[in-house]
Amino acid sequence: MKPVRLIQVSAIALVAVIAIAGCKKREAEVPATTTPSTTATMPAPAPLPPATPAPAGAQVVSVDLGSAAGTDMKITAPKTTFGTKDKIIAAVTTRTADAAVAVPSKLAAKWSHLDSNQVVNEEARDVSLQGDQVFDFEITNSNPWPAGKYKVEVMLDGNVAQTREFDVK
Repeated sequence: MKPVRLIQVSAIALVAVIAIAGCKKREAEVPATTTPSTTATMPAPAPLPPATPAPAGAQVVSVDLGSAAGTDMKITAPKTTFGTKDKIIAAVTTRTADAAVAVPSKLAAKWSHLDSNQVVNEEARDVSLQGDQVFDFEITNSNPWPAGKYKVEVMLDGNVAQTREFDVK
């Protein structure tokens, strides 16, 4: 019985060797460029931190015209028709979304005589806007203003925010 048992043990050993060799062959057949599936084996990416909110925006709320302004820069004598010797003031009210945040900006006024299509004056200021504020732009003329239609364009950061037309008589 010994030879039969030896044959059985040899046969089992041979099957085991073939099985092991077969497994290794399958592993070797997997191409090296194949990547394992990430759906089950890779951990989920860490969540992104919350976005930092953008600085509070600024806007031009109103432009009031007149010939006099108070210490608060608000127009005390509003008008849309001026005399040829009047000082002309545009009171520009600005507002920021968050009164606690200063917003560096460029505020400008461009004054034009519409009848002659000429620019009368341009002025730009670098300002720090915060909450509600009023800025005055004014024009004067040592000679009488030519009669006609005029406009002032108020710009915030290079974009026209508001326009007001007025007359000089």
